[in-house]
Amino acid sequence: MEWLSWFSRPENTKPLALIIFFVTFIGILIYVYGSRKRGQKLESYRDIPFLDDQDANKDKQ
Repeated sequence: MEWLSWFSRPENTKPLALIIFFVTFIGILIYVYGSRKRGQKLESYRDIPFLDDQDANKDKQ
């Protein structure tokens, strides 16, 4: 159980957390931009917040 005390020291856990977050970030980038089709689909989602504004403007006219 001595190996569990390794996690209690910040000088050990900070680099470990950095590596975990970095690998997760790279994994997300590969997932998003790894496929052109998926990337285009996700890019089309960027306009979703503005669709409500367009619908509201059409109703006013």
